[in-house]
Amino acid sequence: MAEAKKGDRVKVHYTGKLKDGSVFDSSREREPLEFELGGGMMIKGFDTAVTGMQVGESKTAEIAAEQAYGEHNDEMVIEVPKSQLPPDLKPEVGQQLGMQQPNGQSVPVRVTKVLDESIEIDANHPLAGKDLVFELELMEIS
Repeated sequence: MAEAKKGDRVKVHYTGKLKDGSVFDSSREREPLEFELGGGMMIKGFDTAVTGMQVGESKTAEIAAEQAYGEHNDEMVIEVPKSQLPPDLKPEVGQQLGMQQPNGQSVPVRVTKVLDESIEIDANHPLAGKDLVFELELMEIS
């Protein structure tokens, strides 16, 4: 039976969990995830875990933070004066915002603190610094 290898298009059902067992994402209630293995679309640890699997095979893969979304970077947590925010914005902890970079690209950020004169925002991926566990089932290789 064929094994999934770099360059293959694969379809995978997955359930992503944190080490405490809480689920952060799953494809089980929708179509399987389709991507090119080794094409740079997925986190490195996910690609590595699917490589070598056969259609119909299931497995659980533990992926360390550095093979997932990287370590949490404190330099990506910044304080922004409220005077620089749109006047109609009412920031709340946990709120998702888009921050405009000098090149015009929008970066998603999360509000982590609301102070009197400023807010603290975090541009790290929400799963940065976390080890992940994926339950995988390879559905198709093409």
